[in-house]
Amino acid sequence: MTQTVFNGGTSADLVAFPAANPRDTVVSFDRRELSAILRVYGQMVASGEWRDYAIDMLKDRAVFSVFRRTSEMPLYRIVKDPKLARRQGAYQVVAAGGLVMKRGHDLGAVLKVFDRNLRLADNG
Repeated sequence: MTQTVFNGGTSADLVAFPAANPRDTVVSFDRRELSAILRVYGQMVASGEWRDYAIDMLKDRAVFSVFRRTSEMPLYRIVKDPKLARRQGAYQVVAAGGLVMKRGHDLGAVLKVFDRNLRLADNG
């Protein structure tokens, strides 16, 4: 423990932050993935369907949640789960009730599930 004297003459204890542990990594969306997600998000906001979003980066997956209103449960969750990459695909779109709407290896193909909603909003 180290003591330091500040200008006011009072002392404080300095505590070192623990070093980053490589095992404490989190899963996140890279720039390309986030760009594709935000492109769809922007289109849905412009059509009046979506209003807010949240990004969660957890140890085992990354989640982009979409809300109609901030106080509600998410309408959709776009999930990146690297553990599923070899089997079903790392990406999936999950509806509010937990139904997996689409999953796959290519994020662009998975996000096409929202194209139908965009066409319906444009025609409505």
